[in-house]
Amino acid sequence: MSIFSDNIRFIRTQKKLSQQELADKISISRVRYSKYEDGRSEPPYELLIGISKYFNVSIDLLLTVDIRKYPLEDVLKLPDNRIVLPVVVDKLGNNSIEIVPQKASMGYLSGYSDPEYIESLQRISLPYLTNGKYRAFPATGDSMPPFKDGSFIIGKYIENLEDLKSNKSYVFVTLNDGISYKRLKEKKKKTLTVVADNSFYEPYEIPLREIVEIWQYASGIFPEDFEPDNFENCNLKDMFLELRKDIKNLNLYFNLDH
Repeated sequence: MSIFSDNIRFIRTQKKLSQQELADKISISRVRYSKYEDGRSEPPYELLIGISKYFNVSIDLLLTVDIRKYPLEDVLKLPDNRIVLPVVVDKLGNNSIEIVPQKASMGYLSGYSDPEYIESLQRISLPYLTNGKYRAFPATGDSMPPFKDGSFIIGKYIENLEDLKSNKSYVFVTLNDGISYKRLKEKKKKTLTVVADNSFYEPYEIPLREIVEIWQYASGIFPEDFEPDNFENCNLKDMFLELRKDIKNLNLYFNLDH
């Protein structure tokens, strides 16, 4: 048996289909299909694509993730027939917050759906964060003040794209950029426009097909020596504009004087 064979057996039974009915749907014999479900054979690429499209489950999930652990009706559906597995909370609704450390953040893309990876993360609990699933991500750079290196952003898991709200801050986990923390500017049909709070950085688009997870900002954890800065005074773009204005005024002064 394999993850793939377990998955197709599970999904078939969830949809209340017999082996013959499913075989008819994908245009093969029942005997041939039963070999895939029993793990005695593996389907060719074109048939694997057909099974994936019929179940509306990505090939990656069919081959690598034990779908039996996740309720299919709760997955986050994205364009191009992609789905994202939900984050599971316990029956009591306990909100144990996993902390993704800086050294482990690079491996998050390959480990976010691996229960063993998530189990290996340290945990904390904050009593004021309830009714949802939370996770803490490391902050890097200066794009979203007051969060700087050494800070952690606690996000609440977003289950549906419809729940996204403009001008709210989110942790976006994407296939290309990994973990990033930005403010949602606009939601479009196939992309999200996001922007940093530091105006030095320009807004940019995130294709929906690249999204792995979305977590809405809920709280923050700051280093022990944290002191909030007046970020307006150290905004590089504003400093540059002021400097250019001063130079322009200085040139005007000299031209008039001479």
